[in-house]
Amino acid sequence: MKGILLAVLGVLILTPDALLIRLSDLGAAPLVAWRGLAMGTLFLIAAALIGQLRHIPRLACGVGVTLILAQWANASLFATAISLAPVAVVLIAVATVPIWAALLSWALYRQPTGPATWATIVVVSIGIALAISGKGDVSFSASTLPGIACGFGVAISLALSFTLLRHNPDMPMLSAVGIGALLAGTSAFALTTPAAMLAGTTWAIALASVFVLPVSFFLMSEASRHTASVNVSLVLLLETVLAPIWVWVVIDESPTFRMLLGGAIVVGTLALYLVHLRRAA
Repeated sequence: MKGILLAVLGVLILTPDALLIRLSDLGAAPLVAWRGLAMGTLFLIAAALIGQLRHIPRLACGVGVTLILAQWANASLFATAISLAPVAVVLIAVATVPIWAALLSWALYRQPTGPATWATIVVVSIGIALAISGKGDVSFSASTLPGIACGFGVAISLALSFTLLRHNPDMPMLSAVGIGALLAGTSAFALTTPAAMLAGTTWAIALASVFVLPVSFFLMSEASRHTASVNVSLVLLLETVLAPIWVWVVIDESPTFRMLLGGAIVVGTLALYLVHLRRAA
């Protein structure tokens, strides 16, 4: 249960992220630059403080390079997806994380996914689809396909990262995530300017970049060392439902009935699944 508890704590810290992105009022490149540079720097400082930097040579292998590239993709694609497609459409794509985690765990390590997990994935997916179906900005069209593709990229990169960390506990997680995030931030910084990065609401993006994102991702990545990546991915779906509540409270965007009903289905299903895991343990 330690892994599940770490994942729940990480996701709860992550839930205000979408609100802070909205409040920052920045474009994709400044957002990625802020988030990537801050997260990468903090993770590498933490790695230096605990002596993990000396293990960086372990990343010079297929698994290590893939971990770095997965973090680079994850750090780069989410803000880009939000800028290219409606939020609700992007969330549908990102919500497929558990499915990708189950498929990757089997494809890479032949780790089976039990019937209870697959049933939970199906019911939670239905709940999420119901929750966002009440929004007026759900629209699948040719113009939103690039954003949808980026959303799927986020889901795949997260699932890949969780799966690799679960099965390769010797990988220096802080260093891998730090390097990947720094690469994303540096790439985005080349496409923007310091003036553009400071044009929005600085405190909102600073809070998201310095605390919310690094702390939540550290907890979720650490959780993947203690439980199956599919379980971490399922808990991550709480963010899809809880994030709109922050927006409702702060920006006064009232949730629809379908959002409340779908959210209840997601939270209730995950609660039952966690009880099942506890009993099985």
